[in-house]
Amino acid sequence: MGAILNRMTIPAGRAGLAIFAAAAIVWPVLSGPALARGPDNISDVAEAVIDAVVNVSTKQSVDISSGAMPQLPPGSPFEEFFEEFFKNRRGQGGQGGQGGQGGQNGHPQTPRRVSSLGSGFIIDATGLVVTNNHVISEADEVSVILNDGTTLKAEVIGRDTKTDLALLRVTPTKPLKAVKWGDSDKLRLGEWVIAIGNPFSLGGTVTAGIVSARNRDINSGPYDNYIQTDAAINRGNSGGPLFNLNGEVIGVNTAIISPSGGSIGIGFAVPSKSALAVIDQLREFKEVRRGWLGVRIQQVDDQIADSLNIKPARGALIAGVDDKGPAKPAGIEPGDVVVKFDGKDIKEMRDLPKIVAETPVGKDVEVVIIRKGAEQKRTVRLGRLDDGVKQAALTPKKDSPEEKTVVKKALGLDLANLTDELRKKHKIKDKVKGVLITGVDANSPAAEKRLSPGMVIAELQQQPVANAAELQARVDKLKKDGKKTVVLLVVSPDGDPSFVALSLQ
Repeated sequence: MGAILNRMTIPAGRAGLAIFAAAAIVWPVLSGPALARGPDNISDVAEAVIDAVVNVSTKQSVDISSGAMPQLPPGSPFEEFFEEFFKNRRGQGGQGGQGGQGGQNGHPQTPRRVSSLGSGFIIDATGLVVTNNHVISEADEVSVILNDGTTLKAEVIGRDTKTDLALLRVTPTKPLKAVKWGDSDKLRLGEWVIAIGNPFSLGGTVTAGIVSARNRDINSGPYDNYIQTDAAINRGNSGGPLFNLNGEVIGVNTAIISPSGGSIGIGFAVPSKSALAVIDQLREFKEVRRGWLGVRIQQVDDQIADSLNIKPARGALIAGVDDKGPAKPAGIEPGDVVVKFDGKDIKEMRDLPKIVAETPVGKDVEVVIIRKGAEQKRTVRLGRLDDGVKQAALTPKKDSPEEKTVVKKALGLDLANLTDELRKKHKIKDKVKGVLITGVDANSPAAEKRLSPGMVIAELQQQPVANAAELQARVDKLKKDGKKTVVLLVVSPDGDPSFVALSLQ
């Protein structure tokens, strides 16, 4: 659609605000309930909660004497400032720009102070403030400006990059106005919501709209589960609250899709259920402690579901199991499909990481899997995600005795038995076992699935394959038996597995 995803922050370094006037438009009078108007109590809700919405002001000291643009993460509050500043600087042959932006007479320049603004909201009258992590991620100083103009220095208690949330603490001279969390699971499509931000510290801004969609995945992280709304959300509203008509926070405004940086009616908020779980952990531990299962997963598409006899297509396919992860001793294996975790249905792949992450570390969890068409139950004691990252390394094993290299043709693939020479040529790790792909027919289904030389077929129909001749014979038998598809477990040279379904027609 030609749109880009923007994190909502005020571009630092912009002097003043641009004000645009809109021409008056006379609309025909509509009769009956079709007249577009919001609920009568929007103003009552806004009046009741607006003092809990704050401006989050950040400052950063940056040395720009080298002439190189700092490396900032996407969505940083300072990103747009530096892009504009260094573009202007390069346009002047690398010399200092107007207004003292560069050094004089070739001397290095002292660090420059830049600032940016976002929004947040108070959840505790003693001074706890929620905002987005990207609002404060690069800041040296963070301040909270209340709706009445009072400025308070803020301390960052904790932050979570995966959900883009942060918790701040201020020390007020008197109790602050705080808001309550609502239940985002009770939101319905078309329900009215109110977005409030304080982007310019000029006072709160209020917009209203409806819930356009739920459970949106915008590819920003492993736990995407956004509320989509058409309530106008603009740059600088990052970290502001999304309210229901009871004045409860049911989302944290985080991102917009826009070709220009302004609202086009597509905004996204972190649901309160997800946000509250993160904020509670930041409040207690100053970090987020997520559950860890120790598996690599992929989507169950129609071809894989048909081959594994799973109807309808659902769940998360286990592509790999970490040797030191919690799933290994529980008996979960590659090729299993997780359809229920801790009593919650896994309808699609991305449901599993979110549910696992929200499950307490150390809890014994019942996992329902489908293996070879039959449901089975396993009990897993969850580990902690951070520990899992450290334990993910697999111990290399010595290869089996070298076999004579043979080349076979199957599924549009040239295949060879693995030898030490081939491992060295394709940089295949010792732990990878199976049959090597040495060539791919450009017109075959394998090419469409992006199989390539150097990959290794470890399993066929969830059974290990030892050599190329065996794989060819098993494919021939499947074709003879009238099977339409075959599922391969394909491993990259580094050992990363994935399941691929190929047509036998």
